[in-house]
Amino acid sequence: MNALGLAVLLVLAYLIGATPTSYLAGKLGRGIDLREHGSRNLGATNVYRVLGWSYAIPVGLVDLGKGALPVAVLGPWANGPAWFTVALGVAAVLGHVYSPYVRFKGGKGVATAAGMFLALAPLALAISLPIWAATLWLFGYVSAASLAAAALFPLWVRLTAPGAPYTFWASVALALLIAYSHRANIRRLLNGTENRFRTRKGVVA
Repeated sequence: MNALGLAVLLVLAYLIGATPTSYLAGKLGRGIDLREHGSRNLGATNVYRVLGWSYAIPVGLVDLGKGALPVAVLGPWANGPAWFTVALGVAAVLGHVYSPYVRFKGGKGVATAAGMFLALAPLALAISLPIWAATLWLFGYVSAASLAAAALFPLWVRLTAPGAPYTFWASVALALLIAYSHRANIRRLLNGTENRFRTRKGVVA
């Protein structure tokens, strides 16, 4: 595929990732804007807090798919250079975090990045999942679990896929992006004001 075709696929991956799943769930399911409720974040955790599991699970799965689809489908189809499939995944994550459909204020990128690495480095992701779950169980904060898993993830990529340098550097870059997208959560964790996962707020009138 020529350079123009590759550029079009990168834009397509970005737009797939940018699909505001949480926003649509709130609007179509309950007629609310999730940016005005709970933590005001367009992520599956806030969907759970405001709308419950029946909305949060499908939203999380779709967000996962937004990262996996460009890598697993568009990457092989493009037959581009070695770095291009990784770039498609990064574009999808950036779309999720900076979605043009919701004024460039999307989610925090964790589920979409997980979908990307499900296609690129599944063994590294499999190692990260119990770390995420254990951190959540011990401390009760989704943000802390996500930050811990993201911080360690490049190590698992290096160990399980030593011949995939582009995947490794993408994991480093996305770990930094996830830390940046959680900057408000980090402040609340330090201040002791972060909401625990089990906290349900419901829809605020």
